Amino acid sequence: MLVGGTVWLFQDELFHPFGDVRACEGSEVQLPGVIRAGGASIPAGASEVHYFTGNGRAQVTFVSNQMPDYLHRAGIVPDGKPLFDEKYGTKGVADDEIKLPDGLCGSSLRGPVWIYQSTSATGAGVNVMVERSPTANDSFRFPTRAVVTYNLP
Repeated sequence: MLVGGTVWLFQDELFHPFGDVRACEGSEVQLPGVIRAGGASIPAGASEVHYFTGNGRAQVTFVSNQMPDYLHRAGIVPDGKPLFDEKYGTKGVADDEIKLPDGLCGSSLRGPVWIYQSTSATGAGVNVMVERSPTANDSFRFPTRAVVTYNLP
């Protein structure tokens, strides 16, 4: 009985790369405990965190109610600037359900989305896709799911 219980206890870890429940199948590189996506750590308390790594890039998805803070800390939207200014992003797909990029596991995004394309302080490209409110054009869903894609160091 003890052996069966021990196998069951570690079964989840056996099916995730690196024994990390956040890592999606096929990931090549393990990300640290505190994920720095696009030059800033993802918000403390973020939930449903998953990542996929391969070909020198990382894709991270998470849910948080602190998305404006993250976007400012990562330098994607300068402090004091409107989050939905077309200088920093564009309207994306408005479908009810938006599939995650290939390899990335977790729940799909809900449209509409806003897409930010930025350059981090290190000069690397960062793409962030964030769920927008379906009723208010100048706010995010609460909480909101995001997908951040960036080059690994």
